[in-house]
Amino acid sequence: MTAHPRLGVCYYPEHWDEDLWATDARAMAELGISRVRIGEFTWSHIEPHPGRFDWEWLDRAVETLAGENLGIIMGTPTACPPKWLVDRHPEILACDARGQQRKFGSRRHYCFSSPVYRDEAARIVTAMASRYGSHHAVVAWQTDNEYGCHDTTISYSAAAAEAFRNWLKLRYENIQALNKAWGTVFWSQEYEDFAQIDPPCSTVTEATPAHRLDYWRFSSDQVASFNAMQVDILRRLSPGRDIVHNFMGFYTEFDHFAVARDLDVAAWDSYPLGFTEQFWFSEPQKREYMRQGHPDIAAFHHDLYRGCGRGRMWVMEQQPGPVNWAAFNPAPLPGMVRLWTWEAIAHGAEIVSYFRWRQVPFAQEQMHAALNLPNNKPDVAYLEVRQVTEEISRLAPLPTADIAPVALVFSYEADWLLQIQPQAKTFRWLRLAFEMYEGLRNLGLDVDIVPEDHDLSPYKLVIVPSLPIADNKFANALQQLSVPVLLGPRSGSKTTNLAIAPELPPGSLSALTGVTITRVESLAPRWKETVHVKERVFHGLTWREHIETSLSPLAAFSDGSGAWYRKDHIEYLATWPDQEFLHYILSELALRAGLGVQNRDSGVRTRDKGMIRFAFNYSTERRKAPAPPNAEFLLGAQDMPPASVSAWRLISK
Repeated sequence: MTAHPRLGVCYYPEHWDEDLWATDARAMAELGISRVRIGEFTWSHIEPHPGRFDWEWLDRAVETLAGENLGIIMGTPTACPPKWLVDRHPEILACDARGQQRKFGSRRHYCFSSPVYRDEAARIVTAMASRYGSHHAVVAWQTDNEYGCHDTTISYSAAAAEAFRNWLKLRYENIQALNKAWGTVFWSQEYEDFAQIDPPCSTVTEATPAHRLDYWRFSSDQVASFNAMQVDILRRLSPGRDIVHNFMGFYTEFDHFAVARDLDVAAWDSYPLGFTEQFWFSEPQKREYMRQGHPDIAAFHHDLYRGCGRGRMWVMEQQPGPVNWAAFNPAPLPGMVRLWTWEAIAHGAEIVSYFRWRQVPFAQEQMHAALNLPNNKPDVAYLEVRQVTEEISRLAPLPTADIAPVALVFSYEADWLLQIQPQAKTFRWLRLAFEMYEGLRNLGLDVDIVPEDHDLSPYKLVIVPSLPIADNKFANALQQLSVPVLLGPRSGSKTTNLAIAPELPPGSLSALTGVTITRVESLAPRWKETVHVKERVFHGLTWREHIETSLSPLAAFSDGSGAWYRKDHIEYLATWPDQEFLHYILSELALRAGLGVQNRDSGVRTRDKGMIRFAFNYSTERRKAPAPPNAEFLLGAQDMPPASVSAWRLISK
């Protein structure tokens, strides 16, 4: 199969004088842009007073864009309820963990559980879909904008408390079942009625872990049902259009797989420099990649959201220059916007859309770069987009992405559980998953990121970073495989209600792994456990498990107890491996799986798209593309300058 990737841009006609619209639309088309996202923040502008709509300006904007044959991705404006609605119904506002109500004056100030807000959101979505749902230029819809941004997934409002009680009634049916599941006999926390249960906030010390996990599950379900409400309206009033949502990077507060089940495409907003600065990366890494972004950030999310979208993924917002929201905001190295675009396409993006057309000179995001400067002169990224446009026209159609040889099992619930009960301050599930992905990419392996209920039979290697709640269905699915499977630490360690597995960890995975865990230790960053593998010495970080088994370990701690075991095709890891240890483990697994591995030069990453292999140089130095001497290059060459892309045809795979 082949595909023709498209380029898009985010545009806000309400921010600009109307006499600029036609010029902007013409310039977009000339640049090679064919998709434009509009509308997601327009509520107060299309309904300035309750029930009084002003559609005329938006009608003209739609017609102007349509006049240049630009396909419109229309956003529903529910991320920003207007002031008049907040004044009429202050109960729609979310509350933080201290019970403090969020205020008007920014965005994402609503509570997903508010029945009043759900009615109002349905009303405005219905109005927009009725107005534009059958317009020939409207080719897709985006629901809301960045669900959960600014830590807004979980609300502790009165509406959320009431909705949570109803959610619990459906889950447990009677209060005795809830008391048993939560272990409320501990600290005299037993309830007589669901009406007595509050959200788990403002307690003297930590609330019951099972209570907190259920509140996280409930909050995630509220996002999914809010999104489903919008999708139902859009499918009814605008049939035949793709419906998408723009998820965020390194954000796990709700289950994106669950929300995406109702969508046609999973989109995400790609800001590699901001994410590199904002997250756990070391200072040397932040210095090395400050203008390129860590080389696995964008790819990780491309593969995650392609998994959420069941094979379909867009980038709705691609960083074009310095952003405004990180602690520090450097400019991309020249060439990086082009590199990020091609990397997205190589990982299966159907559309790459840049944020935004023109830098806005006012309000909260005035320091955020765009394709054009505030004076409408092209910025650096504009010229890089032009180059990508020319290259796409020369190469398209491109093959679609194949199923990767490696599956990495991703669980939002695992991340919630290990935030609630990390045991080690530094044990962060998302980081462990990312480091395993990074290790696979460093070996030149392509990866699909999939949920635990995904069919794993097509893969040659399966990596499970950690799955604390692993049911019998998952255990049976692993049992049926014949390929190597790696289970990371703490897998199978908890029940659905966040209690220790009655048969001891790894619970339902015990027979599969052949091990029983009798004690765990969490380790401070200053401490490393020495691990011996044959003649080599590595280290375990953060976590160590003490294991009873009849198996001989593949790797052992200094006291002789095992750190890594194998039973048939299942491998179990009893520690968090350091980078060198992880590299060794993944290399061994890949070789056992029959996968060819290549140790990449620092900063070079690859991705296959059908019979084309792409290479991306994230280094600030020249590198060699890992291509054969007789390679037929479609982009670039064997010699790769910094921030460059090379692509060549494969003879065979």
